Amino acid sequence: MIATGSLLSPAFLTADNMINILQQSSELSIVVLAESLILIGGKFDLSLESTVGFAPMVGAWLIGTDAATGASGIGISGFAGILVVFAVGALIGLVNGLLVVKLRLNAFISTLAMLILLRGTTVGITNGRTLFDLPPSFVYLGSAQWAGVPASIWVAAALYVLFIFIMRYHRIGRAVYAVGGNAEAARIAGIPVERLTIGLFVVGGLLSALAGLMLSGRIASVVTSQGQNMIFYVFAVAVIGGINLNGGEGRLFGALTGVILLGILQNMLTLSQIAAFWIDAAYGAIILLSLIIARLSGQKARS
Repeated sequence: MIATGSLLSPAFLTADNMINILQQSSELSIVVLAESLILIGGKFDLSLESTVGFAPMVGAWLIGTDAATGASGIGISGFAGILVVFAVGALIGLVNGLLVVKLRLNAFISTLAMLILLRGTTVGITNGRTLFDLPPSFVYLGSAQWAGVPASIWVAAALYVLFIFIMRYHRIGRAVYAVGGNAEAARIAGIPVERLTIGLFVVGGLLSALAGLMLSGRIASVVTSQGQNMIFYVFAVAVIGGINLNGGEGRLFGALTGVILLGILQNMLTLSQIAAFWIDAAYGAIILLSLIIARLSGQKARS
């Protein structure tokens, strides 16, 4: 894909463009990381995309001092707003985890209901308005640069390094794979299955809130449609990267390469001046092609 892009446009294989691809992919990569952890643990969460929009919206709503713009008029500080964002993300994850684990609700239906609930609430609390003029501390992660590289890239890279290490070498990571592979066997082995599963939902909510905060910083505002339809790409990227939807299998590095693949594809099509509505069609085609290649290569490996 990189080789093709360099042939299509001389601007593709430049440092600035590569950094641009990574920055635009950083928020999606963090949500993919969140979903991949939950998938490996044997569950899934459709509401992550709504958390991307709802958590920063609540923080920005509490920060705003002018009620006429759709804000609350309370006017908390930017740092307090950041804490609110993460608290909301963790609370959403906790509620999802309790619904799925304690009440034994179907993960698909319950998290879909949460997605719809949060999406409607995101629009409702601001009457559909976009919140902007946010304090520098609130937009810092999405707008700052560290050593000439956007901070969001560094944050996403650090999170992947951390969780790849945990999933490969730490006992918690091995426990997540065990629970996703066979929850009953893991329970017999002494692994606290319910507590671990709830923890995965909470971590997923926190990571999605972080992604939303970074996205808000990059566009210097919080829009009511923030994160909308992101979950489709999240699941597609996870599957392309080798994450098993049935749990217990997959590597986070594979999921990361799937994110980069879609980022490169979008950038290639944009530089080639392809109409925007064809980009989604190309996404679907590359996803199907990747799945077919993965299935055929898997069959050859088993034979």
